[in-house]
Amino acid sequence: MLERQEIEVFLALAEELHFGRTAERLRCTPGRVSQIVKNMERRIGSPLFVRSSRRVTLSPLGEQLRADVLPAHRQIEQAYRRAVAAGRGITGTLRVGYTTPWAADAVLRAGEAFSARHPDCAVEIREIQFADPHGPLRSGEVDLQISELPVREPDLTAGPVLFAEPRALLVPAGHALARQASVSVEDLALAPLITFAAEYPAYWLEYHLPTHTPGGRPIIRGPAVRYWPEVLTQVAAGQGVAPVAARAEEFHSRPGIVFVPFRDAPTIDYGLLWPTHQATAAVRAFTAILCETVAESAPDAGRRSRTAVTTRAK
Repeated sequence: MLERQEIEVFLALAEELHFGRTAERLRCTPGRVSQIVKNMERRIGSPLFVRSSRRVTLSPLGEQLRADVLPAHRQIEQAYRRAVAAGRGITGTLRVGYTTPWAADAVLRAGEAFSARHPDCAVEIREIQFADPHGPLRSGEVDLQISELPVREPDLTAGPVLFAEPRALLVPAGHALARQASVSVEDLALAPLITFAAEYPAYWLEYHLPTHTPGGRPIIRGPAVRYWPEVLTQVAAGQGVAPVAARAEEFHSRPGIVFVPFRDAPTIDYGLLWPTHQATAAVRAFTAILCETVAESAPDAGRRSRTAVTTRAK
C-alpha cells in the first residue's frame, strides 16, 4: 500500500523529472525525495525511474503506475477541496464588480483560479457604473468590487490597492493642451472639468475632481455625466477635460480625444471593496487569489503604462 507522501513525491517527480525541482516544490531535500523513491522501488521490486548523470525519465513500470495513480489522486484532491470549501462556506455564487476593463481582465483571470480551487462556488462579474458607485454593494447585487479609492465609508471595507495607475488628462484633440508632452495639475484651471452626476462623497470628489488647483486657482465645472462613454463623447465635443488613468488609452482611444500624461499628479488607486459585515470566506479567498493574480502580472502592467506615457511624450 502506498502512503500519501509516497504518492505525492512519485507524481511530482514524474512531472518534474528532476530531484532538485521536486524537492523545492515539495519543500523538502533532494535526499529525502531520493530516499522515498528508493523505498517504493524496493517494495515494488523494480525501478520506477531511469536515472543518468544528465536526466531522469520514467521507466515503463513508472509510466504504468503514474497512469493508474494520477486520476485517483486528482479525484481525492478534488473531493478534499470540495469538503474544505463546504466547511468554510465557499459555495454558491460569488458576484464581483469592476469599474475598468483592466480590472475586469484581472477578475476574469482570478475567477478561473478561484473556480479551480473552489469548484462549488461560481464567479459572476458585472460592471459598476458611475451613476451608482456603491449601490450594488449595499444592495447585495455584488459581494465585492474593484473601485477607485479613496473610500472611507463606515459600512464598506477597503481592501488592498491592486492598481496604482499614473494619470493622464483626457482633452479634445483641438485643445492647446493636446499639443503638450505633459500637463500639470495647475492646467486643470484652463478648461471645464467633466464631472459625475452621482452621489460621490465629498472627499472622493475633491481627490479626483478638485474645485481648485494646488496653487488655489478655481477649476470650472463642466457637464455632469452618468456613464463612462459620455466622458469620451463630451471631451471629443470640446465640452471639457477629464483626469483619467493613463492606461485607459489602451482601451478607449478614439478620434477627437488625446490622452496627455500628468507630470505631477498622484496615481489613481484601485482597490477591493466589500460590505464591512459581509467578509465571507468566499470574499476572503477570492481577495487572496486576486491579489496573487495582480502581483504576478504587475511587471507587465507597469511596463505597459510607462510605454504609453513615453509614446505620448515623443
